Amino acid sequence: MTWSEKGQVLATEAGRNHVAGPCTFVIFGGSGDLARRKLLPALYNLMLDGMLPSGYAVLGLGRKTLSDQDFRARAREGVGKYSRQALDDGKWAEFERRLFYLSGSIDDSQLYHDIRTRAEKIEAELKLPAHRIFYLAVPPASFATTCEGLQGAGLAQPTLGPTPFPRMIVEKPIGHDLESARQINVIVGQVYEESQIFRIDHYLGKETVQNLMVLRFANSIFEPIWNHKFIDHVQITVSEAEGVGTRATYYQEAGALRDMVQNHLLQLLCLVAMEPPYSLDPHVVRNARMEVLRCLHPITGQDVERFVVRAQYGHGKVNNVDVPGFRREPGIPSDSTTETYVALKAFVENWRWAGVPFYLRTGKGMVKRASEIAVQFRDIPQILFNANPAAPQAPNVLALRIQPEEGLSLRIISKTPGSKAQTHPVEMHFKYGDVFGAPSPEAYERLLLDVMAGDASLFMRRDAVEASWAWITNILEGWKAQGIKWLPEYAAGSWGPVEADRLIQTDGRAWRTL
Repeated sequence: MTWSEKGQVLATEAGRNHVAGPCTFVIFGGSGDLARRKLLPALYNLMLDGMLPSGYAVLGLGRKTLSDQDFRARAREGVGKYSRQALDDGKWAEFERRLFYLSGSIDDSQLYHDIRTRAEKIEAELKLPAHRIFYLAVPPASFATTCEGLQGAGLAQPTLGPTPFPRMIVEKPIGHDLESARQINVIVGQVYEESQIFRIDHYLGKETVQNLMVLRFANSIFEPIWNHKFIDHVQITVSEAEGVGTRATYYQEAGALRDMVQNHLLQLLCLVAMEPPYSLDPHVVRNARMEVLRCLHPITGQDVERFVVRAQYGHGKVNNVDVPGFRREPGIPSDSTTETYVALKAFVENWRWAGVPFYLRTGKGMVKRASEIAVQFRDIPQILFNANPAAPQAPNVLALRIQPEEGLSLRIISKTPGSKAQTHPVEMHFKYGDVFGAPSPEAYERLLLDVMAGDASLFMRRDAVEASWAWITNILEGWKAQGIKWLPEYAAGSWGPVEADRLIQTDGRAWRTL
C-alpha cells in the first residue's frame, strides 16, 4: 500500500486503524513563515494524496489585516514555492475554498471569542463537527495568554473519547531550561489534558527516523546485535550550512544546545537506544523512549568540560559564499558567548548500552546541510583479514541518512577482484526516492495527520520534555560555573572546531565525513 493509496487511513499498526476525522485546523501565526513554508504546503500535499478527511477547514490567525482572499493568495504563493508536489489549479481551487483568515492580537481577549464565532460559522457552512486543532506557532512567552484566552472563550473543554478534541499543537522551543519548561507545561496542562496536547518535533516525522523502529524491530538481523557486545559507538550528526541569518535574536538567546540537542538530537538518541516496545500504542512507544532519558548519565561538574565542546563559527566560505563570523553577524553582540556548535559524549546507563558512547554534534556554518545516525560495530579480531595492526580493517557501519536525501547505507568488507586475498570496504545504499519512485512525504505531513488521527506516538510527552531539559540544564549550569568569556572558533565551511576532534580522538575514534 502506497502513501497515496491509504486515503483517510493513516496506517494499520498492530491491528489498529488510525483514521483522521473531520476537523477545523486553527493556526496561531497563520500569516507567519512557518505556516507559509511548512504547515499550509503540508496540508495541501495531504489533500493531493487523499489523506485529509472528507471534511476539514483551515483558519489562519495573525496580526496582519488580511481578507480570506488575501490569505489564500499568500498560501498559494507559499505552496507554489515550498510544496513537494506541483501546484495544480484544479486541486488548488478545491483546497483554497476551505482556507479562512481572522486578524487580531493574541493579547486581546476579544480575539478568542471571535475565533469561536468564526469557527462555528465555518463549521455550519461546511457541515463539520466542532472538532478543532489549535496550532501554537507563537513565541513561548505567549503560551499563557493564548491558553487563558482559549479557555475563557470556551474553546478548551474536552469532548468525550479516547483522544478528545480540542487538541493543541505546541511548537518548540518549550522553555529555555528545566524551570521554564515546567512552567509552560503547567500553564498548558491547566487548560488541556495531556491527551489533548501534541508537542511537535519535526525530526520525528522524517521518513528515515520513522523507519528506524522498523529497521530494528522488523528485521531479525539487527536486533540481536543492537547492544554493547557488538556496537562500538554511535554518532548522531545534524549539521547546517547556513549561519544564524534572520534568526539572530532568537539564536543569541538559545544557542545550539537548547535549539538542537534538547529536542532533535536527544529524540534521535532515544529511538536508537530504546528497548523494544511490546506494542505500537502511543503510550507504550513513548514510555520506551522515556526510559532512555531516565538512563542518560548526568553530565555535571568537571564532566561538562571533559564531555562537552562548544564553539562559534568564524569567518569562512560556505558554498563559495563569504560568511562573517558569528560575533560579526547583525544583531549578535561582539562579546557573545552563545555557542553555534556543540559536540558531546553521552552514555545510556543500562544493560543494553553499558560502556557504549553516543557522540552527538550539531552546528551552524558547517560544510553542508546533513543529518545522519551512524552505528559503528566493533572491530573484528586481529587475525585473518585484520591481522596487520598498521592497517586495520575498516569497521562495519550502518548509517541512516535523514537529510538531505533520506535512506541508509551499510558498509561491509569485500574481496577485491584478482588472485590476491585483498579486501576493500564497500557500501550498500538504499534511497527512498529510488526504491519507491517518489519523494518521501514531508515531516509535517505525517505529524499533522497524526494529530488529526489523535496518535501521539511521534510527539513528546510532558515528562519527556522535562527529563530532557533536566539533562540539558546540568550542562548549562556547568557552563555558567566555568565563566568562560570567549569561545573557540571554527572556520565557516568546516566540520567544526579542533576541540571536537580531540573529544572523540581521545577515545581512539574519529568523526565521520558526511
